[in-house]
Amino acid sequence: MKLNQVFRLLLVLIIPIGCVAQSDPSTEGVEPFKLGTFEVDGQHRLGIVLRDHLVIDLVSANTALQKKPGISEIPMPSDMLELIERYESVLKHRLYEIVNDLNHNNGLEGSGKSDFVYEVSDLRALPPIMYPSKNMNAAVNFYTHACEGCTEEELQARTRERQENRGVPYLFLKPTRGAIIGSGDDIVIPYGRDRIEWEVELAIVFGTEGKYISASRAYDHVFGYMVAMDVSDRGGRPPGGYGSGQDWFVGKGHDTFAPQGPWIVPKEFYGDPMERLHQSLVIDGVTVQEARAGDMIHNIPELIEYASSLITVFPGDVLQSGTSGGTGAGRVQRATGSGYLQAGETINATIEGIGTLTHTVVAEESVPDDLSGAQLPPVRSYRPPGN
Repeated sequence: MKLNQVFRLLLVLIIPIGCVAQSDPSTEGVEPFKLGTFEVDGQHRLGIVLRDHLVIDLVSANTALQKKPGISEIPMPSDMLELIERYESVLKHRLYEIVNDLNHNNGLEGSGKSDFVYEVSDLRALPPIMYPSKNMNAAVNFYTHACEGCTEEELQARTRERQENRGVPYLFLKPTRGAIIGSGDDIVIPYGRDRIEWEVELAIVFGTEGKYISASRAYDHVFGYMVAMDVSDRGGRPPGGYGSGQDWFVGKGHDTFAPQGPWIVPKEFYGDPMERLHQSLVIDGVTVQEARAGDMIHNIPELIEYASSLITVFPGDVLQSGTSGGTGAGRVQRATGSGYLQAGETINATIEGIGTLTHTVVAEESVPDDLSGAQLPPVRSYRPPGN
């Protein structure tokens, strides 16, 4: 046997098996995190959220990490859209490194807490994505929402009918900038629009571009999940002109009517939403909505397949999966009554494992004096109370 062969054999015998082909420990066993956009010292900053109360300033944390030996330099994204687009290719690894490094070096809490780690309560939460190119929504996608105010017998009968004839999903678009707000921002009831209601929904955030995405491949295109609301104006449009009654732009398009956040949970930390989803909405302490994924008419992979058969989805695009029964139309009794939203009420929309959106409802008190009359009028000007 040649000398070099003997040497190689000795190496195999004396080197522990665990030392061969060892994976990078910096990205193993990472503590689950969430990702958000926050206002820090007057600037918009991306943050890694840990334990639902700590925010790590991503740029500052990366700068500190890169000063350590053996750490490569990676430019950080300027906003959430860029983070989502680059997550799988390079940023996921770096975020795992940051979280593991801070945990290993006790940089999150106590005397060793890094100066780029903040308390959530000390920061203003902004919409995580500012702003998606598309904000898609599923209409009437829960059996209980399709039968608001029904008796149990009526609900069972209506559910059987829908199960036998589900058809295809009904999707609509909401505006993005102006409509999308972050947790803590006010929901504004437009002047004279007194039939505003709430809807808590799961928001699916796309991570990769796709067209004609089959249901079997749907989750491959998902980046993560948020809590969302589809605030709705049920006052309709005034009579006359083109169309009458229902108007989706009136019903869904007002400013502040698309709360999203408080952050995004990457899909690897949430699991299958069709197994885990538990969403609820509370107004001034009264639970008015509560549902699980089993109440959905079309499941999430089906929604993704349908949406992507119409339009191409891009990283950062959002698809909301619909709401359950218990909206204003359901007339759940609250302190302010049993109808639509009232100024002064506080809404908490929660999805277990993601977080809670909190909003105060305020009313717009007036409009400019110089309007010509072409604006959307108050509901009471064309619909009597109760109609």
